[in-house]
Amino acid sequence: MDILQNLWGGLQIALLPTNLLYCFIGVSIGNLIGVLPGVGPSATIALLIPLTLHESPVTAIIMLAGIYYGAMYGGTITSILVNIPGEASSVVTCFDGHQMARNGKAGPALGIAAFGSFIAATASLIGLMCLASPLSSIALKFGPAEYFAIMCLGLTILSFLTRGSMFKALMMAVLGLFLSYVGMDIFTGQMRFTLGLMELSGGIGLVPMLMGLFGVSEVLLNIESPEDHRDLVKTKMGSLLPSKEDWKNSAKPICRGSLIGFLLGIIPGAGVILSPFVSYGVEKKLSRHPEKFGTGAIEGVAGPESANNAAAGGSFIPMFILGVPPNVTIAVLLGAMMIHGMQVGPMLLTEHPELFWGTVASMYIGNVMLLILNVPMIGIWVKILKVPGKILFPLILLFSLIGSYSMNNNLFDVYVMLIFGVFGYLARKYGFEVGPLVLAFVLGDIMEQALRQSLIGSDGSFLVFFQRPISCGALILAALLLLSNFLPSWRKRKSVLLTKDV
Repeated sequence: MDILQNLWGGLQIALLPTNLLYCFIGVSIGNLIGVLPGVGPSATIALLIPLTLHESPVTAIIMLAGIYYGAMYGGTITSILVNIPGEASSVVTCFDGHQMARNGKAGPALGIAAFGSFIAATASLIGLMCLASPLSSIALKFGPAEYFAIMCLGLTILSFLTRGSMFKALMMAVLGLFLSYVGMDIFTGQMRFTLGLMELSGGIGLVPMLMGLFGVSEVLLNIESPEDHRDLVKTKMGSLLPSKEDWKNSAKPICRGSLIGFLLGIIPGAGVILSPFVSYGVEKKLSRHPEKFGTGAIEGVAGPESANNAAAGGSFIPMFILGVPPNVTIAVLLGAMMIHGMQVGPMLLTEHPELFWGTVASMYIGNVMLLILNVPMIGIWVKILKVPGKILFPLILLFSLIGSYSMNNNLFDVYVMLIFGVFGYLARKYGFEVGPLVLAFVLGDIMEQALRQSLIGSDGSFLVFFQRPISCGALILAALLLLSNFLPSWRKRKSVLLTKDV
């Protein structure tokens, strides 16, 4: 009963004209960003944070969250029509979605993807509402030691699931932690690592850093690569409404994909990216005709698309309940909440229930908007795919410059953005992912505060982390994950040495 009352209160907030407008803007931009390959929701949220500074925190988060889950819808269109995933989570949709399009079934493929995404997103929101209060009550019992250990585990999992070298990911995470300590010490008030620059006394600005790492670096990477020629499917769309046979084949994959996506989305790491692959593997394993997969099986579209949208909803649970972002985009969203002065963590539901329930209610409304938007506007999105990079990328650079300067009307922030833009370009060019750096930077202050509070309470003894079951278990799991990655290379080196001795 409390859930229904809270949801009704959230709907009253979400249905305010300003919030409805910003919700529509957010999901529309997210849908567009999902359509455009290479321009992700992380960069877009970072670029648009300055535009929300004069709005209430609830309105700002409603719009920025809309960009995140809206991008999940948009990425499907390019996967099916162009065989280019707009988002990493839409890679699996290419396998069967594009084949359906080539077979003249682009309409049903896009239709079942849209309906499956809506059903899965709605199911994940129900799970989010049901689990929020119980998990928040458990999280209230967490002390600084538990918070520090869980953040260490989340950081390790994200680094562990990166596509490149684990060592490089850990290097970037350590760099992110170091950069978060630039500025005034939160306990002693002394300046740290500021190089004598007064502009750094408050620390490095999150928004200029994000705009540089994602926006500027993306422009630089695309400048050096030739303009891609996208081969759009020339066949007719056909009806976007799936047939009875399509629904019969898709119903169970949508249900299974929703459950898989929601559960994996809660886990810190790459749940949104991993869940479509898991769903696709499950559907192929359970299918009576696994040979159809890869040739245009509608189950191969329905399951993964449901999974990635359910995972997007599930990923809000660790952010709202624990204040720990499960992926890079949520880390940027968490940074936006901190910029708006919101205290993240288990007290959020108690101190700011309007933010949580207003955002959840707006996600219901936003998913209805996305379902309505996706069906009639597919033709427009296809035309947008033809926008040349020489027009698109200068606009991204312009918005980055304006956004960085408008934060504090300070030219120094523009320099910070440009420095991190060049750094992000070089890092990505040489195989260093910026995701672990961003997550570590966002969590750095919170981790330091939790660490120092734990040590103050234990008179400087590190045993406090191993005397509590949750913190001890989280730290041991993080250590095992690290060891499991380095053991194969150690064994290989050992075998090479033994071979030389022989």
